[in-house]
Amino acid sequence: MDPSFPFLFLLLAVSATVAAAHQSASSGSASAALTEWRPAHATYYAASDPRDTVGGACGYGDLGKEGYGLATVGLSPALFDSGATCGGCFEVRCVEELRYCIPGTSIVVTATNFCAPNFGLPSDAGGHCNPPNHHFVLPIAAFEKIAIWKANVMPIQYRRIKCIREGGVRFTIDGRGYFYSVLISNVAGAGDVTAVKIKGSRTGWLPMGRNWGQNWHVSADLQGQALSFEVTLSDGVSLTSYNVAPRGWEFGISYLGKQFPF
Repeated sequence: MDPSFPFLFLLLAVSATVAAAHQSASSGSASAALTEWRPAHATYYAASDPRDTVGGACGYGDLGKEGYGLATVGLSPALFDSGATCGGCFEVRCVEELRYCIPGTSIVVTATNFCAPNFGLPSDAGGHCNPPNHHFVLPIAAFEKIAIWKANVMPIQYRRIKCIREGGVRFTIDGRGYFYSVLISNVAGAGDVTAVKIKGSRTGWLPMGRNWGQNWHVSADLQGQALSFEVTLSDGVSLTSYNVAPRGWEFGISYLGKQFPF
């Protein structure tokens, strides 16, 4: 198959269905907008695997509830970047193995999980996610959009693209006392968050630290204050959402902010 063949069908990151439009990333930082195709390999996990519905190293929890569905991927360490890539979107297409590839298709998936290395096996013989391999672990429902399941370990090409989301950025607040943890999800544009600030109605802007994945934390007294957030993505674009959570906000609740352009 000619690698220059136009791929017109995308799997939106908010569902596991193929859509008919493709919006590629604009030029920007290397982590946010890789417009060139790069080689990698992909495997899949079965529909009965609990990763289909909950969990993941990015901290999103219930992937269906958060809007990611089965259009998700676990990344090898070389791509996962200790969680910094969480929320980023990748377009993936099958190459080389023409007897297994479904021609003329590609999918878009969101990074939601981590593929741990297996140093007991060689990188080219079972240790698929060992450094420096670029490896994607897909739900079988996504894998079968681009290849027949019998392919098992499949040569692919991938590139970073902008994420398309519906609704605003979600801020899910958790914690206790003066410790606050905020899960940031449903992020459009580059998708992967690199910096967060929080502001109470009686405070200035406070930088948050990455706890793990896309969970960010801060130690401060913010009870009884409306909360605002400033979020910066890997392409340097920032978005400020004022008074996202009202004065009477509660732990465990998700609040909607503005949305990044895409």
